[in-house]
Amino acid sequence: MFKEKILYLFHWEILAVVLLDVILLPLALYTAVWLRLGSYWDHKLDHFMWLFYCVPLWTIPILIHLGLYRALIKFFDEKIVYIVFVGVSLSVLILSLLIYLSNALAFPRSAIIIYWCMATVYIGGSRLILRGILRRFGYSEVDAKYVGIYGAGDAGVQLANYLTHNREYKPLFFIDDDSSKWSKTIRGLKVYSPNKLNELCAKYNIKEILLAIPSATTQRRQQIIKSLESSEIYVKTIPALDQIISGKVKFSDIEEVKIEDLLGRLPTAPDSSLLAKNITNRNVLVTGAGGSIGSELCRQIAALKPSLLVLLDSSEYALYMIEQELSNKFGFLNLDAILGSVTDEGLVSEVLAQNSINTIYHAAAYKHVPIVENCPLSGIYNNAYGTYVVANAANKHNVDSMVLISTDKAVRPTNVMGASKRFAELIMQAFAHNASHTVFSMVRFGNVLGSSGSVVPLFKKQIASGGPITVTHPDIIRYFMTIPEAVYLVIQAGSMAVGGEVFVLDMGEPVKIINLAKQMVYLSGLTLKDEHHIDGDIEIKYTGLRAGEKLYEELLIGNNPSKTDHPRIMKANEDFISLEQLIEKIKQMNNMIESREVINALQLLNQIVPEATIKIH
Repeated sequence: MFKEKILYLFHWEILAVVLLDVILLPLALYTAVWLRLGSYWDHKLDHFMWLFYCVPLWTIPILIHLGLYRALIKFFDEKIVYIVFVGVSLSVLILSLLIYLSNALAFPRSAIIIYWCMATVYIGGSRLILRGILRRFGYSEVDAKYVGIYGAGDAGVQLANYLTHNREYKPLFFIDDDSSKWSKTIRGLKVYSPNKLNELCAKYNIKEILLAIPSATTQRRQQIIKSLESSEIYVKTIPALDQIISGKVKFSDIEEVKIEDLLGRLPTAPDSSLLAKNITNRNVLVTGAGGSIGSELCRQIAALKPSLLVLLDSSEYALYMIEQELSNKFGFLNLDAILGSVTDEGLVSEVLAQNSINTIYHAAAYKHVPIVENCPLSGIYNNAYGTYVVANAANKHNVDSMVLISTDKAVRPTNVMGASKRFAELIMQAFAHNASHTVFSMVRFGNVLGSSGSVVPLFKKQIASGGPITVTHPDIIRYFMTIPEAVYLVIQAGSMAVGGEVFVLDMGEPVKIINLAKQMVYLSGLTLKDEHHIDGDIEIKYTGLRAGEKLYEELLIGNNPSKTDHPRIMKANEDFISLEQLIEKIKQMNNMIESREVINALQLLNQIVPEATIKIH
């Protein structure tokens, strides 16, 4: 162990400090004796001058053992005071013992106490002076960005400590919501009220604020960022302390504030019994397993330890990616990947029978509104008929539970995608009314952040390419939810079903898309380009509503939702069609699809979904 500590001495900076201590320790003892005796220096002490020169021989090893030389000077902190105090104290004890054993009667005893003080001041003070010199002149601060730290708690203080050794940022002050900290100084930085933030940024020409409040709620983060938007001050954040402590990330991982962090909500604690009910020790099938929702379903299901997880998807690449991810992350998982379509009756029936499936999460769907609008027959066939195939097979093979992943676009739909998903809901409701064993249910929710159909990844690409950002209409609004939250609510909702329910997830407050676009530009450290800011970075262009697109989406057809045991899951009570009628309509629709009768198929879709208003060209 001591040998390892000795190896640290071979760093040039540490070696220089050791040599400095070799000089300072005798000097401290000489100073102590001189302060005690002054001009009355007793020449009898000349016989004991060896004590002055030998002090480093026992003190330096003590300080090495205590770890004083293990850190570079510019990284020293307040702990050096403790180390120096202990080291010098031990040095004084040894010095006293040697004076006693050598019978140095002429040596003034009080000088030993003075030496104790002087050695502590010389050794400790030299570190602090050198640290200041190195930090000021040891590297150039020309390129260092002046920043303020929002949050003077543990995370903010640790961040300030880290940044004192960092060449990229130079913190000038703290901002904190706690009024008891205002006007106080922490780590050499003064703490100010949030009301002073814009004034301070203007005074010091600061363009970046580092957000060091990992425990802050989404609402508080939104308030802070909103208060800075008008000043065009760029906000970055640090990871959560638990991630830093666990070693997953470092303080150096200062990153942009993600729009997902601001739109997402603090999730409610999941009910573990509801999560496990239809999954743990059961055989589970996920259709559309490679999609945004389907893949997250697979991740959460795998963590709940099913007996078997079967993945079904028509995309070979998407299926391969999620299979590889699950295989690498969940080594214990009994996994089977099936390449095929939910419209293949034989395949679906075979998968259910051979794997004795207990639970189905039906996420397979075509969901991109413009694409389905251009290819309506494919959308109807996949979304509606595919649901019928899976539901019929589930009913035939006595699957315990089937959950359809639906969408808010199914409510009073104005596009084929939404109408086809409402058609799928009607099919599920009809089977639920006739089922003898299988519990059929649906879960309806809005946009999920980060999905392939979400505007968030689209806006990110547009910003990365220099713009413009395309928004269809200045007044368009949408609901948003993170994918993980949506999925664990889907799982819980499915476990509460008794048959035929249309569960509706609480999506929170709707978001104006134009505000979302502006905030994403701001969070990227860029500025908007418009008639008032011609030198801005990113322009926003309005392209007009797309075919079948609404200004706002709804989650309920009626206004009579009922509560469930979960605060974020409601239950809609909506009319449905009998299974006999639907089967006849499905046959008619399939004939039209097969013969490519687009207009007739859309007219029939409007009849099946009476609240739909699909324009037929």
